[in-house]
Amino acid sequence: MSGPSEAFDADVIIAGAGMAGATLALALQQGGLRPLLIDPVAFEAQTAPTFDGRASAIAYAAYRQWRALGLAEAFDPHAQRIEQILVTDGRTPGASTGAPTPFFLRFDSAEISDRSEGEPLGYLIENRHTRAGLAAAVQAAGIEVLAPARVVGCEFTPRAATVILADRRRLSAPLVVGAEGRGSAVREAAGIGVVGWPYAQTGVVATVRLERPHEGVAHEYFLPGGPFAILPLTDNRASLVWTESTARAEALKTARLEVFQAHLERRFGEFLGGITVEGPVFTYPLSLQLAERFAGPRVALLGDAAHGVHPIAGQGLNLGLKGAAALAEVLVDAARLGEDIGSETVLERYAAWRRFDTVTLSAGMDAFVRLFSNDNPLVRMVRGVGMAAVNRVGPARRFFMHEAGGAVGDLPRLLRGEAL
Repeated sequence: MSGPSEAFDADVIIAGAGMAGATLALALQQGGLRPLLIDPVAFEAQTAPTFDGRASAIAYAAYRQWRALGLAEAFDPHAQRIEQILVTDGRTPGASTGAPTPFFLRFDSAEISDRSEGEPLGYLIENRHTRAGLAAAVQAAGIEVLAPARVVGCEFTPRAATVILADRRRLSAPLVVGAEGRGSAVREAAGIGVVGWPYAQTGVVATVRLERPHEGVAHEYFLPGGPFAILPLTDNRASLVWTESTARAEALKTARLEVFQAHLERRFGEFLGGITVEGPVFTYPLSLQLAERFAGPRVALLGDAAHGVHPIAGQGLNLGLKGAAALAEVLVDAARLGEDIGSETVLERYAAWRRFDTVTLSAGMDAFVRLFSNDNPLVRMVRGVGMAAVNRVGPARRFFMHEAGGAVGDLPRLLRGEAL
């Protein structure tokens, strides 16, 4: 494979060194291309406990990608296996009321017999550990990183993309990837519009220590104000994602710790014993945002720059990781064939590969939000009956588990656990 011409600073410039962007850089490097990462935040700041308080549910197929990129040693100690997922519909978390409800779904990893031996439904990893592992791998691979540095614009010609930084430096490559989040400067410079809407909801995120073992079970309660998730972490802790109206979420974030703890205990219930809040409380406004196109001449979009979805099913980061695997495979294969990796012909392969899955999943998440953040008695009855019906049909349960595990459809090689 031939390298870039002397006129280029890299084969691929990636704006955004977050989890999707860094994963893409490692995959491209493994495939023989030379990426360059640019991010406004230094790696050291991204791994601080106060930078990102969230934990992410990683689909088992997405975790295969990280294993194939040599990240298992860094991630395994911090990865909590999800063995079961219990989804409950109720006015309050069912486990705290003492009153059983027939409206629930239970997913068990033991039911998926055709996955790789020993794989769970997924993994829960705190984002700070993921960022630290990716940063160490990027540095060990010798990938060039400019941080802190901010992309403020791009220029596109038939043969190259030029990235303009805030300090007026100019860098060029056959392709630039916008992976710097919902406010992507690369996407704006490429003239790619977005569609979407806010949900008037905010996710309140906190980490708690549990008195009783969580046994790798993730709980998702659909309540009138929005979903309330209890996500198991290592060391018998849990990440809570508590969806509330924006006003109530702000009140919770600014409340004294004892007041927040009292509200949390009423919401949480007693089924896992006493709980203790550890670390700060974070809030994240929730909305849907989809780019009108995922690629154009000399540009591709990845992660939240391409699609920002509600965290109701924990698929936001997984969509970005799927995109990284697909884009890396398309670019590496094109380079091996001697094609121009920034051409529209090549990039349309990536866009076509990811378009249907991303749009259908985003629409499904939007429908879920509207269906389950609703206290209408008739709607509650219909969705409850639907959940109970799916729970009784084994093939339906297994399909949803494969879909959540990222193992449905035409999988890139990295998501099958194969190196590029």
